[in-house]
Amino acid sequence: MVLLGVETSCDETAAAVVTEDGRILSNVVSSQAELHARFGGVVPEVASRRHLELVAPVVQGALAEAGTSLDGIDAVAVTRGPGLIGALLVGISAAKAIAWSRGLPLIPVDHLHGHVASLYLQPDDVEPPFLCLLASGGHTLLLDVQDRTGFTVLGSTLDDAAGEAFDKGARLLGLGYPGGAAIDRLAREGDPEAYRFPVARVQGLDFSFSGLKTALLYAVRDLSTEELEARRADLAASYQRAIVRALVGRATEAAEQSGHSRIAVVGGVAANSELRAALPGAALAPLPLCTDNAAMIASAARYATAVPFPEYLALDAYATAA
Repeated sequence: MVLLGVETSCDETAAAVVTEDGRILSNVVSSQAELHARFGGVVPEVASRRHLELVAPVVQGALAEAGTSLDGIDAVAVTRGPGLIGALLVGISAAKAIAWSRGLPLIPVDHLHGHVASLYLQPDDVEPPFLCLLASGGHTLLLDVQDRTGFTVLGSTLDDAAGEAFDKGARLLGLGYPGGAAIDRLAREGDPEAYRFPVARVQGLDFSFSGLKTALLYAVRDLSTEELEARRADLAASYQRAIVRALVGRATEAAEQSGHSRIAVVGGVAANSELRAALPGAALAPLPLCTDNAAMIASAARYATAVPFPEYLALDAYATAA
């Protein structure tokens, strides 16, 4: 079986061709980061309109890169949610049209399952069970993964996601978008111990990053323009250290409580260099598969239920996880 995956949950328009045994034949991602940078974050309506322009050429590019055509596709996989509802509907509509035109089955995929399934692709296929830290711009979750069909949520964020905290912190520091990459680059020039930002301790295995963001806001407000310029790298390094400390501490705690000997890390924040260094024994999503992509969606589709032709025509998207 050869799967065509389509992903449009936020601001990446992506398509990929993946085989049933997890080989990536192509993985094309068209990012809208530059488009949204002027706004300091993703604008849902702008993202949806850009997906409309890009989805067809991105799918064509993925097929060409894989050296195949729609005649060589056995099923179409698509992100159903969670995400920006308008953006999701573009991908679902495109996937429905492709599947229906060829009489193919359609496999709706949960975006979060897709991130976990980025670990199931060759050549670094990770075998469950494991404790998974999923940290991205929209989600921060601790997941008990017993098999490849899904997971159980052990903890989540009570407010901002880790990636959102990075973006908001970058905005306070006058850095660009996306904020996670900007802070990661600048932090390499700073002292992570220069500021001791707080790590919230909430009940259970949940996270909270709102207090950390407020602490950075107050630290920035106390500095003059010249002082901020001189201390910007230290602030970035210290802020990043606090986020990583929270993620690693909770993940380690969750692994101990759930009895897992292995930790895996997926999602956009998994690309952060300090986080990767702080968990040397963890199974880390490959860098090209950390941010949103369609290979992970096609990977998850291998363990999801296909909807036969033409029953999927009534399929709808969902913005938030159930």
